[in-house]
Amino acid sequence: MSKEQHCGNNALKEAGDGSLLNDKLHSYIEELIPGREPLFIEMEKYALENKVPIMELVGIEALLQLLRIQNSSKILEVGTAIGYSALRMAEALPNASIVTIERDIDRIQAAEEYIVRSKHGKQVILIKGDALEVEELVGEQAPYDTIFVDAAKGQYQKFFEMYSKYLSIDGIIITDNVLFKGLVTQSEIESKRIRNLVRKIDNFNQWLMNHPDYHTVILPVGDGIAISKKKR
Repeated sequence: MSKEQHCGNNALKEAGDGSLLNDKLHSYIEELIPGREPLFIEMEKYALENKVPIMELVGIEALLQLLRIQNSSKILEVGTAIGYSALRMAEALPNASIVTIERDIDRIQAAEEYIVRSKHGKQVILIKGDALEVEELVGEQAPYDTIFVDAAKGQYQKFFEMYSKYLSIDGIIITDNVLFKGLVTQSEIESKRIRNLVRKIDNFNQWLMNHPDYHTVILPVGDGIAISKKKR
């Protein structure tokens, strides 16, 4: 065994179990992420204090890189929350427009305030309403190079079926939270509500991975993202 291999094995032993090693790697990657605009820092703090779910740092950085590679000029986001990911996408792609949907009144108000304050806000079109009820408004802006689904997890399949028809020929669909804090691997969950939600997410993942019209890969980044591209 070489000296390098010996040192590597010792490091793995010191790291402990896999979960500890994963936590250390996650923290290491987060520390490498460049600083963000003050408004984004403020939004992250607001989300934490008000328990508003936004993408984890590593997850959103992966999303933004995918969008850069895709060179998306028109993006549909299902699930605005406070507008954090929409504005991050606008910053990453200065020539893109982002159509985003939100139904929660309080989150709409917060998103509107942040969009107005942001220098990227003019790129964002906010549609107010339930994503299952505003298809006509969304269709008016189609086609989309990327569709990003980050809303009610129990409705993922309905969102995918409803909006995939508005995807451009070479477009991709990105779905967030498909690993749901790792709970998709748990067979025993006490909470009936969480158990039912996990079942719906798992059913969606199974359906998506076997979809006849899409190639899909699931990446264990952030809370798990699925990337789907039309088969040719």
